[in-house]
Amino acid sequence: MDHAKLERHGVAFAFAILGVASLGGLFEIAPLFTIENTVERVQGMRPYTPLELAGRDIYVREGCYACHSQMIRTLRSDVERYGHFSLAAESMYDHPHQWGSKRTGPDLARIGGKYSDDWHVAHLSAPRDTVPGSVMPGYGFLAEARLNTETLPQSLAALARIGVPYTSEQITGAARDAVRQADAEAEYEDDLWDSYGHTVQIRDFDGDPDRLTEMDALVAYLQMLGSLVDLENLRLEDLNQ
Repeated sequence: MDHAKLERHGVAFAFAILGVASLGGLFEIAPLFTIENTVERVQGMRPYTPLELAGRDIYVREGCYACHSQMIRTLRSDVERYGHFSLAAESMYDHPHQWGSKRTGPDLARIGGKYSDDWHVAHLSAPRDTVPGSVMPGYGFLAEARLNTETLPQSLAALARIGVPYTSEQITGAARDAVRQADAEAEYEDDLWDSYGHTVQIRDFDGDPDRLTEMDALVAYLQMLGSLVDLENLRLEDLNQ
C-alpha cells in the first residue's frame, strides 16, 4: 500500500508529518487574525495597581506558581472546592499568565477576600501554624524587606508597550500610588479609585503601618485575585462589554 511505502522512507515520512501538522496549524491559527479579540471582555476587569503588580512580581520571583495554579477548571470537583471556574478575561493583563496545572497547594484563582490580611501574614510567615502539615516554606522575610518602588514606573511602562492600558499618569505616579494604597490613614481613596476603579483595596496589609514592605505587596496581590468580577451576577450580556 502507498502508506506502507512512505513509512519505510524515514525522511519522506518526516516531511509528510511536518506538512500535515503545518496545514492543521494553519487552519487553527489563521482564523484568529480575522477577529478583533480572542478573549472575551468582562465588566470589572482592570490592570493591576502598582502595589498589586509588585506583589505579583514577588509571587513569581518566589516561585509560588510551582505549587499553586490560578485556573479553576469547569470540572465539578474544581468548582465545588474553589468556586466559579476561571474566565480567560481574568488573566488578560497577566504577562505571563499563572494558570498552571501543578497543585501541591490549593488553586489561588479565588483566594481574594477568603481570608483576612492577618491570616495571610501569619500563613506566609509560618505556614504550619495556620495549616498543620503544610509543606510550604516560610516567607517571613517579606515582612522585613522594604518594597522597592523605584522600578515600578519602568514595570508599568514595559507592560503598556505590550498592550496593558496604563496611562502616562499611572506610569509616572506608580511609586507614589503603591505607597498610597498601603496607607489607610491618608485620604488617597478618591485618587486611587479615579485612577484604577472602586475595586482597589486601600489599607495597611502587613500590620506594620510605618513601613511599606514586600509582605504588603504580596498580600495586596493575593487579596485581589478573583475579586474583580461580580460572578454571582455575571450575565451573558456582560461579556464583550
